[in-house]
Amino acid sequence: MEKCFMCKGNMENGYTNYMLDMDGHFIIIKNVPCHVCSQCGEVSYSGETMAKIENIVNVLKENLTEVAIVEFAA
Repeated sequence: MEKCFMCKGNMENGYTNYMLDMDGHFIIIKNVPCHVCSQCGEVSYSGETMAKIENIVNVLKENLTEVAIVEFAA
């Protein structure tokens, strides 16, 4: 089982919302798969998930409005 790098608690599979501020434009990606520490709540993402987040952000950059809210579709 993976351990939290902050407190060494147990990391569990879960979902969270990923939020990003890009020069006053806000991007919210809902239901992103992650690992959450059961002790301190620290969140981490796999490399695959971060790559998908980067792709979503790059697509949204071209059509960015003040606030964009999208669903993370696995």
